[in-house]
Amino acid sequence: MKNPVILLIQNCAIEGFGLYERYLIDNGFIYRKIHPYRGDDFPAPEKFDKVFIGGTPVSAYQYREHEFLKREFDYLAEFIILQKPCFGICCGAQILAMLLGAEVKRNPVMEIGTYQVELTEKGRKDAIFDGFPDAFPVFHWHGDTFDIPENAGLLATGHTCRNQMFRQGSVVGLQFHLEAEVRDIETWVREYANEPAKVSKTPDEIISEFKRDAEEMGKLAQLLVKNSLSGIVGSFS
Repeated sequence: MKNPVILLIQNCAIEGFGLYERYLIDNGFIYRKIHPYRGDDFPAPEKFDKVFIGGTPVSAYQYREHEFLKREFDYLAEFIILQKPCFGICCGAQILAMLLGAEVKRNPVMEIGTYQVELTEKGRKDAIFDGFPDAFPVFHWHGDTFDIPENAGLLATGHTCRNQMFRQGSVVGLQFHLEAEVRDIETWVREYANEPAKVSKTPDEIISEFKRDAEEMGKLAQLLVKNSLSGIVGSFS
């Protein structure tokens, strides 16, 4: 029996994989993490069975202004051509949406803090949401949004940003964060200090919002990554 091998692409020094990576460690998954923004090379896609793409404050539609993202776009296109499972978070989801031909643009409002998302009918039927409630809290820190790629399904929606998660075959993109831990939020409010005022919130309010729902979001994070990997694990058993 071959163990699946996972690739994590971290696109920003302060935006890691949090609880998703902890799940991989706790459950003995083989994985490799690379940091292209600091010059790491991209390994051959054929070596991996799934890729997770992390966020960055850079807008996906500005990728041509950043050499590492230009290389990453070409690299991830190979994963899609090979039909290998892709899981994009925040800007990572927007990159995948663009690779599938959809537009990424400014959302009418920024989302910073804890919000509710709701599963669509397709979302409720998708195995990635097995065990999920129809509505649940998530954490956000973004100003952009993605259109749903042609032939993709919309799995989750929000009130101030409609498109929250999509699937096209083995490619999944989610706008929200479930992987974050309180230490991440404390870092973000410090490093992105000029942004909370744009949504009329203070750093303390954002941290308080997160802590209120942190336990539930943490459990859902573990469940989401477990569900996203179940098909891969099954294919190697």
